[in-house]
Amino acid sequence: MVIIDVALCKGCGLCVRDCPTSAIEVVNRKARVNDKCVQCGICLRVCKFQAVRRGDLAEGAVKCTSCPVQCEVLEGYAGACRRYENRGGRLVRSRALETAVPRKTGRRSLTPLITAVGAGTNYPCCKPAPHIVQDTVNGVDVVTVVTEAPLSYSGVKVKIDTNFYIGEEGAKVKREGRGVGMVDTEEYGSKMLSIGGANLLTGKDGFIVARTIVDLANGERVMLTVENGAKLELEAGKRPVIDGVEDSKMRVGCGSATIGLFARDIKGVVDEAIILDHHVIGLFSEHLAGAEVGMSWSGVIPNARKSTRGRYFGEHGRGWGGTHIVNPRDAIKAIDMSIAKPGMTILVTETTGRKAALFKVKEDGNVDEVPLTAKVQALVDLIAANCEDALVSVIYTGGTGGSARAGVTTKPVALTRAVHDGKATLTIGGAPAYVLPGGGINFMVDTGKMVAKAFSWVPTPATVAPVEYTMTREDYEAIGGHVDQIKPLYEIKCEKNCDE
Repeated sequence: MVIIDVALCKGCGLCVRDCPTSAIEVVNRKARVNDKCVQCGICLRVCKFQAVRRGDLAEGAVKCTSCPVQCEVLEGYAGACRRYENRGGRLVRSRALETAVPRKTGRRSLTPLITAVGAGTNYPCCKPAPHIVQDTVNGVDVVTVVTEAPLSYSGVKVKIDTNFYIGEEGAKVKREGRGVGMVDTEEYGSKMLSIGGANLLTGKDGFIVARTIVDLANGERVMLTVENGAKLELEAGKRPVIDGVEDSKMRVGCGSATIGLFARDIKGVVDEAIILDHHVIGLFSEHLAGAEVGMSWSGVIPNARKSTRGRYFGEHGRGWGGTHIVNPRDAIKAIDMSIAKPGMTILVTETTGRKAALFKVKEDGNVDEVPLTAKVQALVDLIAANCEDALVSVIYTGGTGGSARAGVTTKPVALTRAVHDGKATLTIGGAPAYVLPGGGINFMVDTGKMVAKAFSWVPTPATVAPVEYTMTREDYEAIGGHVDQIKPLYEIKCEKNCDE
């Protein structure tokens, strides 16, 4: 285990914070190490006072050779990645190989025979992959090659279904005060975060970056903050919590789209409707959809910048519809009484229908707020009923176009070409991956479709992804595959399930 120089140690706790095995504690303002230590090197790299140094290999410890970290693991304990345990003086994979594929990858793609979850890693990469299996599918010999690959080029895209304001595009995203990503461009009805990537993984906060990627990809609940923005509680497949408020509904569309969808329902219920949305605010009577149902402009002017007819740009904020408007009365900038009529009703609502207010125009052009009528409430409920549940989704991104190919083939570029040509199907944890065009094998995969908790990380730092390549045996031979390492599928399944 590592040795702490107590004369140099300041008890700052940085080593405790980042230790992946919880092997360090601070007692009386000095760091103390226990038997969980595997000499992964994280504490040496984060200590600002050079108070940590490597010790000798402890009696009974086994050195792991599954990645460059080379943890030294005592019996009964696991390495820093939590994948390998010392059992009786031998390192074994702490999770059994997951042979059950969670779902088919589609008619045009070959389904993997097994997943790579629990497969382990053969390091260095020039060794054949841990499992290369073959079976006959519809009369065709099919091969699947699996490995758990440490990927420095990796990260996650986090999709947050919400209209709530989280922060400006490009703002830093932090965990425990350290940068792990940034706010990405917004997509339809959703905010996007980009977490990780090679530059952050190899930066000074790479350890927490790797941990954050893996926690999100494994469905753990993660607390993040956006610089000059919101506090986020995110868990894949669950509702997002933003600044302590759980969001339940995703908008049906922008303000303009909402009018386009419900123009016929709005007519006859109110004289005017302002649909608040931080992207595009819709004004019913001026909108082309309003004209389509027989409306002409009411004289109402919304509090927003005009884009085109009936469409106005909103401003981001913590108000209604993710705009800066907190009081619904402020959505009405002015009323041209040469066009408007006293008694005219104006509905102000959001694209989710969560909040709504009804106003009546007075003789002097001001408005009074009045209770929602039954018909107005029914209209708002209709908008809300067409909204989907707000969820958090996590898309893992990675690149396997480097040395990880060596475990599959002796012709690395042939594997890349086979993937792009559709001859080799890439899956991650049994789930279909989208392979980006261009060079290399860069992919994206929905973690919600994978085997549960399929990821881990190593203190290089990098994330560890379960990678499967599936192709016909003929194509595998053509790309220079390790055909001498092929085993029948029944042998692998028997190793896992059969009684000896």
